[in-house]
Amino acid sequence: MIETLAVLTVAAVIAALAACAVLAVVLLRARKPVDRSEAVMADLAHQQSDAVARLQGMIASLQQGQSQLQKAVNERLDSVSNRLGDSLQKTTQHTADHLQKLHERLAVIDGAQKNISELATQVTSLQGVLANKQERGAFGQGRMEIIVRDGLPKSCYEFQFTLPNKMRPDCALFLPGQRPLIIDAKFPLEAVSAYKDAKSDEERRLAAARVRADIGKHVGDIAQKYLIPGETQDIALMFVPSESLYADLQESFDDLVQKAFRAKVVIVSPSLLMVAVHLIQQMRKEERMREAAGQIQTEVSRLIDDVARMHERVLKLQGHFNQANEDVRQILISAEKVEKRGARIVDVEFEADSGLAEIVPAPATRQLQAGE
Repeated sequence: MIETLAVLTVAAVIAALAACAVLAVVLLRARKPVDRSEAVMADLAHQQSDAVARLQGMIASLQQGQSQLQKAVNERLDSVSNRLGDSLQKTTQHTADHLQKLHERLAVIDGAQKNISELATQVTSLQGVLANKQERGAFGQGRMEIIVRDGLPKSCYEFQFTLPNKMRPDCALFLPGQRPLIIDAKFPLEAVSAYKDAKSDEERRLAAARVRADIGKHVGDIAQKYLIPGETQDIALMFVPSESLYADLQESFDDLVQKAFRAKVVIVSPSLLMVAVHLIQQMRKEERMREAAGQIQTEVSRLIDDVARMHERVLKLQGHFNQANEDVRQILISAEKVEKRGARIVDVEFEADSGLAEIVPAPATRQLQAGE
């Protein structure tokens, strides 16, 4: 486009100069007669040649400017192209990175959606389980058994334990040195579900009355069947297999919870049952520590007796050593005396006088006797 504009500019300049030359010729012809002189024609030719030279110089200058302009435009276009290429490359890289992150997030969202779908399926199946009374009882029993098994050794509990009155509670926890604690896992859920699903105030009122009647009856059955004076603990636990259900009871039926507590039946949720199991575990640990402390005390007492006997025997041994030292000292004294007497015997001198032998002590022996 730039080259085209330059060519059009040069052509316009040439056309303008040619028009000027023609106009000059016409004016000269109109002003002077036909028989003008050769000098005038030469001057006109000279001016025309000057004009052509100037025109050629202008054309060369325009061509040089055009080449410089083209070079500058090409350099600018190359710079813009390079920048545009870098920008496009960076934009492409950023777009690819964002698309990668978007794919990762979409994968996470797909996984979460899959988990939600699975959870919805599990919730639906759980609702089906809780809708059936027998399956609901098995669900509560199973959850209670899992909590008890995870927290206590087998010697501390028994499922379906038979009481002296032939009743078989769901679980009995054996406290150290005390009577068993009874747990019942059969909770009447129909009335509570009806209360939660009530649409009107009248339905809610009737469902609340049913909740109080059903749970009150179940509390009475637990107190009658499982609280045996002298055989079981003074309280029993009624297990509720859901934290939300326990929260609804505490919020909407606090009077019923208090009534059950006065009947010595404590309503517990899974978390409260875990706390009770932990307390029993701590009690057994303290009992083992007390037993170990008694054994340690007995062993320490025996150890003290052994130390006393060892002290007596050491004293006796010390007496024997003292007597042996005294005997050794006496033996050394006797040995010294025997040595002295031997020396005296060695130093004895015999002298002959009138056929009789006279024992004369040697000088050394006399000095020894003088020393004694």
